[in-house]
Parts: sequence; structure tokens; C-alpha cells
Amino acid sequence: MSTLAPLRLLREPWNTSEGNQSNTTAGAGSAWCQGLDIPNELFLTLGLVSLVENLLVVAAILKNRNLHSPMYYFICCLAVSDMLVSISNLAETLFMLLMKHGVLVIRASIVRHMDNIIDMLICSSVVSSLSFLGVIAVDRYITIFYALRYHSIMTLQRAVVTMASVWLASTVSSTVFITYYRNNAILLCLIGFFLFMLILMLVLYIHMFALARHHLRSISSQQKQPTVYRTSSLKGAVTLTILLGVFFICWGPFFFHLILIVTCPTNPFCTCFFGYFNLFLILIICNSMVDPLIYAFRSQELRRTLWEVVLCSW
Repeated sequence: MSTLAPLRLLREPWNTSEGNQSNTTAGAGSAWCQGLDIPNELFLTLGLVSLVENLLVVAAILKNRNLHSPMYYFICCLAVSDMLVSISNLAETLFMLLMKHGVLVIRASIVRHMDNIIDMLICSSVVSSLSFLGVIAVDRYITIFYALRYHSIMTLQRAVVTMASVWLASTVSSTVFITYYRNNAILLCLIGFFLFMLILMLVLYIHMFALARHHLRSISSQQKQPTVYRTSSLKGAVTLTILLGVFFICWGPFFFHLILIVTCPTNPFCTCFFGYFNLFLILIICNSMVDPLIYAFRSQELRRTLWEVVLCSW
């Protein structure tokens, strides 16, 4: 898929000359350096599935008053962010297909304006999605370690301020990125933001897992049921691995691509890696599909409401 600017320009570094790029590509002439061609139909299919999933999550949370709490509001915002990822992907792909087949003929000036709008959606949705993943981790941490004070710490007013701050920061940062996307400092800020979120989630979830294991060990020692302790610990370890593994697998390659653009734009290995940019975008879209399964659909109350929404029993 031919992505729109500035993501199109992130496919390969802009701080090298065309001759140098062709020479390094030629020097790294192995088979895997040919890149990966992903059909537009796959982008459309994944985008539609993700859009429907997250739309159902938002509808279920809005419908059920029992889900009107800060935790589910954060999950709802994550679903909206993932919906923006899907919508921007669908809009981009459809415009490309219509223009490619001559169905849609638009002036160049209008195309540039459309580029800016879609770029704003893409960038703000990426930043907000990452941000709300971090917010959900902090909220769960407070729920476990400050259970008795949770409702006084995470009030509805603070939750609203947090959500508004994330959306505002995402919009401003996406505007700055679109304006100064050729500046390596902007890419370094994005990379630093991803690493911060990765470390934050890693520390918080591992700490929560350690506390859960400690409680299970205490309970099993009192009841003398080591098998229950081992089984529960294994389930907790699997959940933690899935949670952090999905985050790293889906987002890691895209940000590693940005690191290579900054650090080694002319290196043969890096040049080969740039050819798989569309695959990294597919992984981000897949993350939008997986997020509801991890954060939303595990709630029995939400699943029940979801069935009511699907069956149109409003």
C-alpha cells in the first residue's frame, strides 16, 4: 500500500541522497531485501474488522450504566483511538484505490489537504492509543495497590481531565509531527515516548504480577494447596506475557524502523529493513484488533451488554 505523507516518507530515510540509497540497496541484494508487497484488500479487511470490534466496545460501554466508571471510560477511549486507526487506514486505502483506477479525480491541492487530514488522524490515533494503554496500566495499578483509596484517587473529574489531556496532547503532537516530520528530533521524541510507555507498562504489570503471586503463595501456604498456587501463577504469567508481548510485537517493529532511520540510514541492513514498512503498519492495525480482546471482552458485564447490542435489544 502506498501510504500518505508523512508515513510515506518514513518508509525510507530522507537524509540520504537517491544515489546512496540505490547503491546500498544494490549492495544488499539478498532475497529478503526485496521487501514485502501487501495487497490493499488485506488493509481494508483488517481495518473493517478492527472498526467493528471497537465500535461494539464503545456502544456497549455507552449503553450499560454499570460500565460508567473511570476504568471503562479509559477502555472506551482506547477503543476510540483504535477506531481512528482503522478509519484513517480505510479512508487512505479507499482514496488510493479510487484514484488508482481513475474513479476519483481530484486536484493536487485538494489531495494535499486530504493528506493533512488523514495524517492528523493517523498520528493522533497512534499517540492517543499508546497513551491510553499507559493510562489503563496506571489505573489498574492504583486499583490493586490503593484499593481502599481508589475512588478518592481516581475520581470522575480526574478521569475526565486525564482523557481530555491525552486527546489534546495527541492532537498537538500530531500537528507538530506533520509540520516537522523531516527533523530527527521529532522522531527521537516519538521513539522516547514509545520506550517510556514500554518501560512504564513493564514495571507496573510486573509489580502487579509479583504482588498477585505473593498473595497466592500466602493463601496456598495457609490452605496447603500448592497446586492451586502453581496453576494461578502460570495463568498470571501467561496473561502478563500476552499483554506485554502483544504490545511489543505490534508496536516494536515500527519504532525500530524509526530508530534505524535516525541511526543508520545508509547501512545495507537498515536499507533492507525499510522495505518491510507496510508489514509494520499491518501490525499496528492488528494491535487495534487485539486490544478489545485483551482489555474489554474479558469483562463478563461488557460481554453481556455486547450481546444485547449485537441483538439490537436496546
